[in-house]
Amino acid sequence: MAVATMEETTLVATAPVTLTQLAADKLIEIMDEKGVRNTHALRVFVSGGGCSGLQYGMAFDDKPRDVDTVFEQCGLRVVIDPQTLGYMSGASIDYVDNVMGGGFHIENPNVVSSCGAGGCSSCG
Repeated sequence: MAVATMEETTLVATAPVTLTQLAADKLIEIMDEKGVRNTHALRVFVSGGGCSGLQYGMAFDDKPRDVDTVFEQCGLRVVIDPQTLGYMSGASIDYVDNVMGGGFHIENPNVVSSCGAGGCSSCG
């Protein structure tokens, strides 16, 4: 299977995951600091682990695969693999910066329940 480059990818018309402007601005700032703004996309993915069995992740990727969904939002190219798309379609990614610190927050309408106090044995 051939690996597509950023220049060869085709964008989808609608964004399956929403980035807030604040999240996009923070990601663009990080990409600029790393010198990858013009060569990489944001890859959003899920992996095993955590109380719900899944954890969210983000990385910068310069080689999207043929099976990936690629879209642009707020000036940022985003790449999602088919498995992640099934879990995250309709989700939103925001950046929160408050007195407790800053970080990315994912709001996913596909999550039925979340871990809370006493909700599962692996949560303190």
